[in-house]
Amino acid sequence: MPDSRQEDPWLTDFLRYLQYERNLSSNTIKAYTRDLDKLNVFCADTGINGWDNLAVHHLRLFLSAGHRQRLSGKSQQRCLSSIRSFFNYLNREGRVKHNPAHQLAAPKSEQKLPKTLDTDQVSRLLEVKGGKWHTLRDRAMLELFYSSGLRLAELVGANLLDISWDDGTIKVRGKSNKERILPIGEKAISALQIWLAARPDGRRSPTDNALFISERGSRISPRNVQARVRHWTRSQHLNGNVHPHMLRHSFASHLLESSGDLRAVQELLGHADISTTQIYTHLDFQHLAEVYDKAHPRAHHKTEKHD
Repeated sequence: MPDSRQEDPWLTDFLRYLQYERNLSSNTIKAYTRDLDKLNVFCADTGINGWDNLAVHHLRLFLSAGHRQRLSGKSQQRCLSSIRSFFNYLNREGRVKHNPAHQLAAPKSEQKLPKTLDTDQVSRLLEVKGGKWHTLRDRAMLELFYSSGLRLAELVGANLLDISWDDGTIKVRGKSNKERILPIGEKAISALQIWLAARPDGRRSPTDNALFISERGSRISPRNVQARVRHWTRSQHLNGNVHPHMLRHSFASHLLESSGDLRAVQELLGHADISTTQIYTHLDFQHLAEVYDKAHPRAHHKTEKHD
């Protein structure tokens, strides 16, 4: 078994398959690479010569080593999923006759609810004042995040022609380059129009149709967007680590709380599996439970003293 992925043609072929045939994002491919590199090193260290010689008991040892390294259940689950997909591919290609990962289940981890802002906090964050062009840009970005529930990569990748002003919608490219059409709220439409009126076209390359640009005139980067969100979090005196995905979580939670339509929220978020969206039902229930505890006269039982 080679010590590195670059020397293993089967693993290299699989990653090319993920990139060119399944059209997965670079971040997803990097996660597969990390997981399978770990397994590759484990096989080399334990003398397993060839993927067809990897057995179930070897994977149990591999997962046990991860547990000793204090890897979370979520990380272990993702790693086992990567291995399962890799062996499915090898099996289809006729390179192995088994899939040892099918007989194992990674340890479950406690589901952590995503952090959200309440509506008052969102309103405070979006009260961006100022007339400079980058301030108008930032306000439009924040409004669009919360209005349409975009992922960071979707906002960064948005182009001028993706917006339909007549319909009040934006076309975004999500995971695996899947496109979906999202509505844009009235306040976000207004902020976008103000931004585009002030947008310094002289800084833009004629071939760059990016909706949001940086100080240098090129498409704004994810890191730059994250930095601008942190800037306005501090400026608007909000506590905590507010990041772009928190605005997406807030969008989903507030929409579900108002509508109760889980399927609609799934479509708007671009989730392939509704189970991913269902985490927001837990957020909604958590909010209701807090309201109940504060408001219901019998939520808290007072101990009565008897003479």
